[in-house]
Amino acid sequence: MKRTFLQYAMLSSMAMAVMACNGQQKKDNNGNDATGADSVGTATVKEKKLSLEELTLPDTAYASVSKMSYVVECADSGPAKMKYYDDLYANRSDRVMTFRRNLMRNADFGGRVTGTPSTIEIAWSYTTPSGTERWGGGSGWTGQPLYAHWTAAEMDSLRKGGAPLTESFGEEEIMVGSLCGMGFFLNFETGKPSRKPLDLHNVVKGTMSLDPELMNLYVGQGVPKGEPIGCQAFNLLNHERAFFMADHKSFRAWQAFDSSPIVAGGYLFWCGENCSVYKFERLPGGKLRRLDVLRYRAKGGAPGIETSICIYRNYGFFGDNNGNIVCVNLNTMKPVWYYDNHDDTDGSIVCRVEDGVPYIYTACEVDKQGTRGTCHFLKLKALTGELVWERPIPCHRVDLGNKVLDGGMYCTPLLGQGDCQNLIFANICRNSADPSRGQLTAIDTRTGEVAWTVGYGNFCWSSPVGFLNEEQKMFIFTADASGNLYLVRASNGEVLCKKAIGSNFESSPCVVGNAAVVGCRGNKIFKFIIK
Repeated sequence: MKRTFLQYAMLSSMAMAVMACNGQQKKDNNGNDATGADSVGTATVKEKKLSLEELTLPDTAYASVSKMSYVVECADSGPAKMKYYDDLYANRSDRVMTFRRNLMRNADFGGRVTGTPSTIEIAWSYTTPSGTERWGGGSGWTGQPLYAHWTAAEMDSLRKGGAPLTESFGEEEIMVGSLCGMGFFLNFETGKPSRKPLDLHNVVKGTMSLDPELMNLYVGQGVPKGEPIGCQAFNLLNHERAFFMADHKSFRAWQAFDSSPIVAGGYLFWCGENCSVYKFERLPGGKLRRLDVLRYRAKGGAPGIETSICIYRNYGFFGDNNGNIVCVNLNTMKPVWYYDNHDDTDGSIVCRVEDGVPYIYTACEVDKQGTRGTCHFLKLKALTGELVWERPIPCHRVDLGNKVLDGGMYCTPLLGQGDCQNLIFANICRNSADPSRGQLTAIDTRTGEVAWTVGYGNFCWSSPVGFLNEEQKMFIFTADASGNLYLVRASNGEVLCKKAIGSNFESSPCVVGNAAVVGCRGNKIFKFIIK
């Protein structure tokens, strides 16, 4: 039996709740409570000794939530609570199972190179069908491939389960959803098909997600081909679709799912372009059971969510098409805090714990602002939504007649590692707001100041990825819409290699060792070697 809980936020009641938890309320400029903003758990090593109850972040609603109206629908006896806070993705060097690899979406793929890399070589390429006239084949935004190094037991299960394997099936496998409406499985070493393609029924733009414990593959549809669109799950043992949902009770009618879902605390969390955030129970054989749903409105509308939810303990963070940044308590599915970042936010939020305090980073596009506007790049305190710094970057929105190119940030930022711990990197679509159309931008995470930039000849939606060498020096691999590949020294922006491939790279790469696998709009999927 389903119960519905209406949670329309009222300022007076929220203020009382905050004061009860934190004493006298203090607000930042966005209406968020800044009291006790640094009261966070310490290092990860110490967190392992704490109980689930001690690790659970408070069921608090800050005053900023009054800017939203929302409803939480719960199945059965009430909201399903998180069962654990372990990140099942983070330490699996043998798997890349979701967009940007882990719960905090901070893209530690574990890429490694020797010395100072200076070349990018094509190891193999795979050609997909061309698909529809408008969307073509290959992969689009975000389109990151997945990677699995199967165990002997898993390979045996796949063979016995009836999966349509080919002679090229092996231990290492790449999986990627395509604009042509198919899912492709490729041998990581050779690029040859390891299975027959999977029918995804509609155009897929986003990144598929592989369950870390079950042989379930989760795929969101992006554009209809004359049939309903929604979210779906497949049984990887036999390639049968076991679950499909188009939620017609949502506040917004558009049922696309470009977001990449993720498993946290035993549940699957999935944001929809129908302005809903879902919590599912996962079952073997690709089956899902919907448990709790958050539906909301802000700024007078119900916007779509294309970002992939970022998770720290029992708090989830996402942005939407109206620039609303929301923190949700994943135990109750109620908002914790709200921040207005001005404009459409498609790039996923990233989180990092710095000196024991979790922070999130995000930026918006120039869409609803008009032809000229600002990409607002932010650092916020994750527990309160309190602004740490804001970096404004002027950008343009360009009308090409048959297509409009928004400015700002489409990518998901890359946090620095090794010798670049205090930098964060993002591809920004300047669209000639300065001499460049696109720009790889390095920002100091402590101050928000721009450290360096590398200009592109075209816009760039792809998310940058990082590699470390034996001396912990960091290097960045990225690509732009003109089909150019770049290898950049992360500490100072020195371009070590630029290579023209001739296709539009909207998709984000998957990194394995010294290799990057990524698709493009030119009906191709590539494996590149960095050395």
